[in-house]
Amino acid sequence: MSAAPTPVQGHVQDILGIGFGPSNLALAVAVEEHNRRCDEGERLDASFVERKPRFGWHRGMLIEGTTMQVSFLKDLVTMREPASDFSFLSYLRDKGRLVDFINHKTMFPTRVEYHDYLEWAAGRLEHLADYDAEVIDVRPVQDGDVFEVLVRHGSGQVTARLARNIVVAVGLEASLPPGAELGDRVWHNLELMHRVGELDGTEPRRFTIVGAGQSAAEVTDHLHRSFPDAEVCSVFSRYGHTPADDSPFANRIFDPDAVDHFYTSPTGVKQMLMDYHRNTNYSVVDLELIEQLYARAYQEKVQGKERLRMLNASRVTDVETSADGVAVTVEFLPTGEREVLDSDVLVYATGCRPGDPGRFLGRTWEECLQDADGQVQVDRDYRVRTTDGVRGGVYFQGGTEHTHGITSSLLSNGAVRAGDIRDSILRYRNTPRATAPSGYALTAEHA
Repeated sequence: MSAAPTPVQGHVQDILGIGFGPSNLALAVAVEEHNRRCDEGERLDASFVERKPRFGWHRGMLIEGTTMQVSFLKDLVTMREPASDFSFLSYLRDKGRLVDFINHKTMFPTRVEYHDYLEWAAGRLEHLADYDAEVIDVRPVQDGDVFEVLVRHGSGQVTARLARNIVVAVGLEASLPPGAELGDRVWHNLELMHRVGELDGTEPRRFTIVGAGQSAAEVTDHLHRSFPDAEVCSVFSRYGHTPADDSPFANRIFDPDAVDHFYTSPTGVKQMLMDYHRNTNYSVVDLELIEQLYARAYQEKVQGKERLRMLNASRVTDVETSADGVAVTVEFLPTGEREVLDSDVLVYATGCRPGDPGRFLGRTWEECLQDADGQVQVDRDYRVRTTDGVRGGVYFQGGTEHTHGITSSLLSNGAVRAGDIRDSILRYRNTPRATAPSGYALTAEHA
């Protein structure tokens, strides 16, 4: 049995963030900027709990040469505070690359560089983050005005904290086809760069990649370039990759105003907008990458050595793993013909889904209201509607597509979303609420 949490005597923070990826990092920046502008008594007291031992954002997908699909101007702050010293341009100046980047004539930095920018910002706010720590329960106390948060640290110690507001930003997790299981020979693309090193010293004969979106195309491209003697098979049910719609008018779906429009739309209109603009973000590929892969496959056909195989209009029907590899049965949908691909590795590049907030909110999740479809009810300011037993604030960054649209967890609206949440917390802070009495000791219960 774990040791009882260390008691906290009465100190109540304004904000405790669960997760410290880009979304809550943007919130930390918004809090820092607010605190710089105001007197000490008006400042927000915030901290963030992160399971990882250090800051990281999809490190397993930091494929060299891959670029961001959003403009650098949609960084942690610029859409909300263009003059902020936490902007991507400030990062470039600090690193001595501002002129070089301008000469590069691009709006889209590499993913590796953007990750370095996020690390740079996180490093400046490291005093707010508690790494290698995981929230294991959140429960309302003091008539629901305050939350008691139990945190298990990497050492095994459990500590307890008090906060008036909880901001959940647990990011994305791997989405797999029904029945699929990961293992030594079966990976998800989120872990690609962590796992591919395991192949050093070996000579893979074949890779099979399942998926139709940008990540699947990037994995296919990377493995084909990195293993020049291996066959790379890309399996997807469409006849061809669908180009991403990044045209100027379609990109308006990512504008801050579009969130207002979506939130106030009838249910049918919400679904219509999601269906119309799904090809801006889901299961689509940059046209340039599609053309590169096609040109490569064509050139191999000319040379008579086809290593890149695009198995379109196909699906995986069976997977059998062994110590030596994985046998992947692929069915060509128009004819029903099946082929077994004896592969060294199977990579599922089948997308991601929002992490389950209930897993982190513990008993407080039971106080969150849901609609008739079982979806959590969320106000425009990303504050979750709760029972009368909770008067503190629970906010979601992610998992709100049903209320806020396609940008609910995307980088493109992160700066504005963080400002909305910060400003909401400031408004609610003016509401009279009880404060923790001197000597108030937290419960010894823990999950």
